[in-house]
Amino acid sequence: MLALPGVYRPQADTHLLARALAREDLRPTTRVLDIGTGSGAIALRAASRGAKVTAVDTSWRAVATTRLNALHRRLPLRVLHGDFTARTTGQRFDLVLANPPYVPSPSSRLPVSGPELAWDAGRNGRVVIDRICANVPVLLHHGGLLLMVHSAMCNPDHTLKQLTEAGLIAHITQRERVPWGPVLRSRRAWLQKQGLAAFGEEREELVIIRAQAL
Repeated sequence: MLALPGVYRPQADTHLLARALAREDLRPTTRVLDIGTGSGAIALRAASRGAKVTAVDTSWRAVATTRLNALHRRLPLRVLHGDFTARTTGQRFDLVLANPPYVPSPSSRLPVSGPELAWDAGRNGRVVIDRICANVPVLLHHGGLLLMVHSAMCNPDHTLKQLTEAGLIAHITQRERVPWGPVLRSRRAWLQKQGLAAFGEEREELVIIRAQAL
């Protein structure tokens, strides 16, 4: 995958979501939304299976990267810049994919630029996740699905509760433990102080949350 400087490259969480996507039935009529597309890796996997895919990102560099990767692979892909709620008003999808920022940060404010856009998610790691939970019911057709990567650090049980209360059937379908990357290692002392990581912790648990709209 091509990636301009500052654009999130496919990593363990990307590959976990790709494996979850591979288990779903996609057809030429399937409308897919990829929230926070980054390099476009997941959006392009869906497009390669014939789905009609819209990819959204708040980073212009990510949008440019995704468009370049789609052109390179000769795959049709609608790529939009901006907030996913603003760019999808009045639209509904059969499948929503999300690998949102989920790394807890000492700052409660989200970054407005730079590579941190791809991982910083407020002090509890839930700023973007909570927005997805609040908006996904109006984004999905009846029977539509959400597939979202989630870190165990930011309370996946609370996400399941939010989605269930919104009328979706939600559960965890996959779990995987992966080594900490440089961002988590740099925040080790702060994460331990917040009770988000144990002393000597070196691995993070990632999960896939699958939720279906009734």
